[in-house]
Amino acid sequence: MAFDAEGAVVRAPQDAAVPAHPVGTPIEVVLASLDESKAEDVATIDITGKTTLGDHMVVASGRSHRHVGAIADHVLKDLKAAGHGSARVEGLPQCDWVLIDAGDVIIHVFRPEVRTFYNLEKMWSADAPMTVRRSG
Repeated sequence: MAFDAEGAVVRAPQDAAVPAHPVGTPIEVVLASLDESKAEDVATIDITGKTTLGDHMVVASGRSHRHVGAIADHVLKDLKAAGHGSARVEGLPQCDWVLIDAGDVIIHVFRPEVRTFYNLEKMWSADAPMTVRRSG
């Protein structure tokens, strides 16, 4: 709360920017959330027709255990705020590799060395289109 010179409460102007809730399809919400969380090396793989698990797989990296956890938490909150229900999550306590199942979108957030070890992109993108956004 802010006060003016006479001690009266100063209110924010009516046109003050209000943080917008994420909107869009699940994949759009996930990609925007990853970008806001500074996720690194985000790869999107179209898995439509390859499996009944979903339509898209997104693989991203965080710099540390804490960053991986923060990215995953942000994605979960943004999906819920956008009205895409409650996603299932695994691996959040350890934060080496967090898996988020958001229905049509499967999200994997890794620490870099764990991501390199499992190399999911190679396994799932052998004949599928893949988009990679390198950070830095």
